[in-house]
Amino acid sequence: MKEAIRIIGIDPGLRRTGWGIIETLGNSLRFVASGTILSDAKLDLASRLCQLHDGLAGVIHDQMPHESAVEHTFVNKDATATLKLGQARGIALLVPALAGLKVAEYAPNAVKKAVIGVGHGEKKQIHMMVKVLMPKAVFDTDDAADAIAVAICHAHHRQSAIGRLLIEQKLVAIA
Repeated sequence: MKEAIRIIGIDPGLRRTGWGIIETLGNSLRFVASGTILSDAKLDLASRLCQLHDGLAGVIHDQMPHESAVEHTFVNKDATATLKLGQARGIALLVPALAGLKVAEYAPNAVKKAVIGVGHGEKKQIHMMVKVLMPKAVFDTDDAADAIAVAICHAHHRQSAIGRLLIEQKLVAIA
């Protein structure tokens, strides 16, 4: 019997980094947990990045995911804000990698397409579809809901990748 694959989705941000854990087994998805890691805006940048690192490392330690997925960030008009967000995203990539997890990355449009069926949509649509796909899902912030959506996107994409791999293996075996 196959075992469920536990996936952590991460929506990086300097103020709030959302995380969501789901399990996938075949085509079924199950909500496990979600939350938001906060950094103290009164602290210096390095201390805030440490808060994000330590919080995310704690989640990964407690929840023990098998795979991780991080949402790409969009570029702001404010270069300083974009740079800070990029540094927070670096933490979101680094922590799972240090824990030995493979890290997948998805553009916001890919996440929206996986969850609501189109590449453009409002946050309310994403949150509504997360609740439709996972009625037991609970999230404390928009960031946590977005992180669950990132995990759902990864679950869909990993199934496609596994299917392609199996087809390739069968073709090699035939040849």
